[in-house]
Amino acid sequence: MNGIDISFPHIGINIADLPKGFTIGSFTIACYGIIIGLGMLAGLCLAMWQAKRTGQDKELYMDFALYAIIFSLIGARIYYVAFSWDSYKDNLLQVFNIRGGGMAIYGGVIASILTAIVYCKIKKYNFFLLADTAVGGLILGQIIGRYGNFFNREAFGEYTDSLFAMRLKVSEVNPSYITETMQANLQTIDGIQYIQVHPTFFYESMWNVLVLVLILVFTKRKKFDGEIFLLYMVGYALGRVWIEGLRTDQLQIGSTGIAVSQMLAGVIAVVGIAAWIVMRVKKGREQA
Repeated sequence: MNGIDISFPHIGINIADLPKGFTIGSFTIACYGIIIGLGMLAGLCLAMWQAKRTGQDKELYMDFALYAIIFSLIGARIYYVAFSWDSYKDNLLQVFNIRGGGMAIYGGVIASILTAIVYCKIKKYNFFLLADTAVGGLILGQIIGRYGNFFNREAFGEYTDSLFAMRLKVSEVNPSYITETMQANLQTIDGIQYIQVHPTFFYESMWNVLVLVLILVFTKRKKFDGEIFLLYMVGYALGRVWIEGLRTDQLQIGSTGIAVSQMLAGVIAVVGIAAWIVMRVKKGREQA
């Protein structure tokens, strides 16, 4: 087992020499960045396909994506820094060091939605129609992007010995993510120490695949503009509520112990379900 970087012992998968990046001359390209870029490209392609499928101008979505990508990256960084302020307050220049890590998907999603609102206002376009069309691409990007966490050996959960348990070299994991329970269950193989954890990046990716399938199936069956957007909000949020509870690298509200993303996901799920019920009832009355 020497040389194995990541393994899933109960399903017989062993991965050796998995790089976190590639060096070209003196410049290092992180695998995380490559995967995020691929996710954005795939998401844009799907959004444009959805636009064509529903009789819209796909070039509108290409134009929107140029703004959404930039502002989503900024939003993801601002969100992370805001809830990790103690790590940056004494060295403000590190706020701009995104190569050192620190992005939060909720910040990116929120920034994308705000960008869409402004974009639609300027273009005089139906925001809810655009949101219905774009969220398929958004969640596809999230599905692919989660594998950046896999290469980075991050976004994992607490110790487990379940079927999908994942083993990671202790030497390649951020020490602050290793809990006492993980320490108590260290695996030593051929002189190398491993932690064994929930692969929460994989759980979320597979959950999002289900949400994406629902989005694609219901696109032409929706009753009102904004219904697919609500489906995304509720579906994605419900997944985050339980998956976030497994993670050990949660952004928390001060010293409360409350995970920001878990609480936000719960609120979004409740608001989304309530909005869907209200809109369905309203639409039913209009058609009566």
